[in-house]
Amino acid sequence: MRSCPRPPCPSIRASRRAIKRACTAALAIALAIVGDAPLAAQVTPTERAIRAEFGSEAASEAVRGIADWIVASGDHQGLPFMIVDKVGARVFVFARNGRVAGATSALLGMGIGDESVPDIGKRRLATIRPHERTTPAGRHQAALGFDLEQDVLWVDYDQALSLHRVIDGKPADRRRERLASASPLDNRISYGCINVPAAFYDGVVIPAFTGTVGIVYILPETRALADVFPAMRRAGRR
Repeated sequence: MRSCPRPPCPSIRASRRAIKRACTAALAIALAIVGDAPLAAQVTPTERAIRAEFGSEAASEAVRGIADWIVASGDHQGLPFMIVDKVGARVFVFARNGRVAGATSALLGMGIGDESVPDIGKRRLATIRPHERTTPAGRHQAALGFDLEQDVLWVDYDQALSLHRVIDGKPADRRRERLASASPLDNRISYGCINVPAAFYDGVVIPAFTGTVGIVYILPETRALADVFPAMRRAGRR
């Protein structure tokens, strides 16, 4: 099983094209479902909030700040959303009304950085050097779908960036042990994709994104937050 669901090999390009067509169709269906109801109907006045609700979940100042901005500004368009905190190696999933549905530790790209190498999704895994194995920061429209081996949440198909259940990979990777560790410092091991516990994927991610698209916000680790999410800067000038 691959360390990350990137299907770049020439021998499977036909399968990759078929998967992309299926993912595109699924995304179109999800958008149609969401688009059938006005935004006001998706989140009722009683559900709207001016701040995100974290319940008992601990979160960094950066995570709380962007979550509050997302909810107050409506940047998530009334859709479920997810925040990936690379510094803290944590994933937070929110319902469309801004209430946290769950949070967990995550494994992320081995490389430190907020950009993705051009055409990374078309390359063989063996050619991707450790410093190129980044989890790129940004705002993405995500939908459930499939790679060549499993169901995943496609964050950015063209960059082969997805969130999925943790896979074992090489025994030396100790992925499950890294997830269980209290420190985020040993959570950088993947080729760029986001690995989460299977129970979290099945119990939180799938229910949140079934029948709809959602927004995934991957926070930067080397760039300023407002440079990655310029709408935050514009909102601050009003």
